[in-house]
Amino acid sequence: MPAGFTLLLILVLVLAVAFDYVNGFHDTANAIATSVSTRALRPSHAILMSATANFLGALTGTAVATTIAKGIATIPGGDDGQIVVCAALLGAIAWNLLTWRLGIPSSSSHALIGGLIGAAIAAVGVSSLNLQGIYDKVLFPLIASPVLGVVIGFALMVVLLNVFRRAHPKRINDRFRRLQLVSAAFMAFSHGSNDAQKTMGIVTLALVAAGIIPEPVVPLWVILLAATAMSLGTAAGGWRIIRTMGQKVVKLDPVHGFAAETTAATIILGASHFGMPVSTTHVISSAIIGVGASDRFSAVRWGVAGNIVVAWVLTIPASAAVAWLSWEILSRVL
Repeated sequence: MPAGFTLLLILVLVLAVAFDYVNGFHDTANAIATSVSTRALRPSHAILMSATANFLGALTGTAVATTIAKGIATIPGGDDGQIVVCAALLGAIAWNLLTWRLGIPSSSSHALIGGLIGAAIAAVGVSSLNLQGIYDKVLFPLIASPVLGVVIGFALMVVLLNVFRRAHPKRINDRFRRLQLVSAAFMAFSHGSNDAQKTMGIVTLALVAAGIIPEPVVPLWVILLAATAMSLGTAAGGWRIIRTMGQKVVKLDPVHGFAAETTAATIILGASHFGMPVSTTHVISSAIIGVGASDRFSAVRWGVAGNIVVAWVLTIPASAAVAWLSWEILSRVL
């Protein structure tokens, strides 16, 4: 680790690793809930696979990290910049822990973005925000990605059901239970490719503000730190949310799980390529709803789905509010 680190910057790193770890166990369900609920994988094997694939996915690029580091807000230099990042991370961690405790799938990505927006406004004002970047990279994908999840998941499921309509149900289940080993790994890999980069980006933003690096180019040690924290968090598991995703939204068979995971992973990898910090939780939840609705709309437990949507809507403003409050406190005591 380079010289020149202050205690405040070390605090940023501790909070960033904590956020990444919480993100990992909060979002474990994204990759393995469907494969566990359909009994394609034993829970322990699913978590080990997911942790490994998350680590590998985190090494695939930095486009999303760059968006977080320079595309959302301009923050002050020096100690004030570090306090902004600390406040943003506290807002995101608080929202993640609350929704984990309640077993509600919410977006760690948008919690971090909301935290950064709230802390930046508290420190500098609305003028600090890159409104075009927020629209292009956050708000547009926020709406488009779950819509694509429902539509593509529904369409893929209809295709699969028609292709295999004459096959024996047990044979289909056995075949797709094996295929879920691939689709679950694909989903975990895509999760690492997008979500771990948020921590890379927020740490890089802090390093620039501290003058440790001259521009927002993610150092290798930051990539490895984020990948490791994410995979360790994933290995810890998040069983409350796994139960919601895998059992409470819609009853899943292996073919549904395969379709949902394949749909979500493809959308997430596309977003990672274009530097869009999408919510992997939004995408897999919407894909599950899409494949479930392909059988019949009544198969989806819309009350549970509605609770998830409420959490989606509240994530950015709630985490922004906590981050704002955190800034007001930290700026007076640090």
